[in-house]
Order: sequence, then structure tokens, then C-alpha cells
Amino acid sequence: MKKKYKMIVLDLDGTLTNNNKVITPKTKNALIRAQEQGIRIVLASGRPTYGIAPLAQELQLKQYHGYILAFNGAKIIDCASGNTLFEQTLPLELVPTLYEKAIEHHMNILTYQGEEIAATSTQDKYVKEEARINKLPITLYPNFLKQIVYPINKCLIVGDPTPLHLLETELSKTLEGKMSIYRSADYFLECVPLNVDKALSIAKLLKLTNIKREEIIACGDGYNDLSMIKYAGLGVAMANANEDIRRKADYVTLSNEEDGVAKVIDTFIL
Repeated sequence: MKKKYKMIVLDLDGTLTNNNKVITPKTKNALIRAQEQGIRIVLASGRPTYGIAPLAQELQLKQYHGYILAFNGAKIIDCASGNTLFEQTLPLELVPTLYEKAIEHHMNILTYQGEEIAATSTQDKYVKEEARINKLPITLYPNFLKQIVYPINKCLIVGDPTPLHLLETELSKTLEGKMSIYRSADYFLECVPLNVDKALSIAKLLKLTNIKREEIIACGDGYNDLSMIKYAGLGVAMANANEDIRRKADYVTLSNEEDGVAKVIDTFIL
């Protein structure tokens, strides 16, 4: 007899969406069928809220009472009511350090203001990539620190992988115990409130829904998904995840190019 799962938590890029950042018809159909059986869907991503909202709409999360975990869990939104259930913001006194270090290392920094990306460059290829992923316009903030409207949930510093790694090491030491710094891609350095973590946010959400951790499935492909993969009753790694992530998962599904999420639903839910 199949275990009764009640919730499925999905990372987006490299997990739910294919390499074109699209949900395929097969995966979409499987998720709608799961929701018709009462399964709650949670979209958990480092993306900003407005970068997740179109996918939530496509999967009818408002109708089926799903949730958005934006900014890697720094913000939880109930899709049915539109209410923010939980939020953590960056200490504003630390943002100048991020800005100054980015400029010192000849890199660009961005944050999110409403439905747009606020960045120190509109032409940087990595800033453009973040805009493409989230389908959001870029607005130039030449006076970044004075133009930002607070509160903000995260900053993203972008740059070539090797120098960005050096900056990551430097910032991690400077801001230790004050902020979490890690990479979500080789060229993206996430700067988020301390202890922002997908598993911790899921735990907060479960308290509000009366669902137990044994009753959830979590699927992901990145290092920022590892905590929720280990936390969930069934932790699933995509075939396109790094080997050490796959090793720590309970189950490895097909890749994001082969409808790996649909396979999980067919195997464990439907």
C-alpha cells in the first residue's frame, strides 16, 4: 500500500521547469491531477515572489490552496488568500557592505522592487539571466543604496564563477553570524537573512497546515534544496543534480528534461 503523502514541495529551476524554464504539459497534468486528489503544492525557490507567481497561476495554486516559498524561504505566501504567512528581511545596515564589496570586486548587485529587478547594470549578462529566469524587467539603480525602498528580502551579487567564489569567501567571513551567503549558481551569490533555509520555512508552514514532515515529498537539484530533501518524508533528487545531492536523497527521479517531477507523482501519489 502506498504511503499517504499530503504535500509536495518543488524547487523550480532544474526541477519543476525544463531548461527553457517551462513546465511541460506532462508535468503540469500530473500536478493538476495530484491537486485534484487533495495534494498541496508548494513552490520553493530562490526566485522573488513575482518570479514564481506565473508558475503558481499556471498550476492553479490559488484554486487548490497551494503555497509559494520565495527568496529561498524568506517569504511564505498563501496562494488562496494572497496573504504573507511569514517573512524575513535583510538588516538594512548590512546592505552597504554587500554593495561596496560588489563594486570593489567589479561585480554587479541587484535586488527586487515590486515587479522589477533593481540593478547596478542593465547590460550585465548575469543580470540579464536573472531577468530572463524571472521574466521581470530590469531598472537601472545608479545610486543603488539611496534608491532602494526597504524592506528587501535578499540581494544577489553576480559575476564570473572564479572571482565570485573569492568574494563569497570574503563576505562569508565578514558577515558571519549576521547574514547567510551562498551560491545558487556558479555566477549567482545569494545574500539572504541569517538562517533562511527551505527546510526551516517548510517546518513553519507545516505548523500552520497540520501536515507532518513524514507526509511531504520534496524535490530539488541544487545545494539550496539539500536541507528540504533531507527534511522531507521522501527527499527526491533530480537526475541532473550533483552526485553528492543524489547520494543524500531517498529517491532519484528522471531529469528536469525528462519530466522527473511527473515520474515522482506517478510513482508515489497517483
